[in-house]
Amino acid sequence: MIVLGILGAASLIIATKPDAKQLIDKLAPYQGYIGATGALWGVWVIIHAVLSLGSGWPMLWWATYLATGIVMASLGLLLGVGMLKSWVKDPTAQANMDQLIKKLAPKQGVLGLIGIGLGAWSLIAYFMR
Repeated sequence: MIVLGILGAASLIIATKPDAKQLIDKLAPYQGYIGATGALWGVWVIIHAVLSLGSGWPMLWWATYLATGIVMASLGLLLGVGMLKSWVKDPTAQANMDQLIKKLAPKQGVLGLIGIGLGAWSLIAYFMR
């Protein structure tokens, strides 16, 4: 999640800390793979969170889990759309992906920062329980 967030907010991070460009450029060649994996994993997390709704998880942990899945799927789709479209052959599905990308693209930087925050919080929460 943190890596997806860094790639999603790369332009914002580089604007405030130009030294980070060198590290982010090392991740850039793998952006499609990271994005596609994140999108699929995010969808699985969303499904798992919805199915686990009444299972006794503390509400804060459940909400964090669901938010992580939503942000992960969104960032993954934004970063891995090229690879995902190569796997989907249906033109209607590809058109739907394009429409979703148009809606999400303006929010990519903010989603990236949220992803970094959720990833860090998830790590902290995991070790606290």
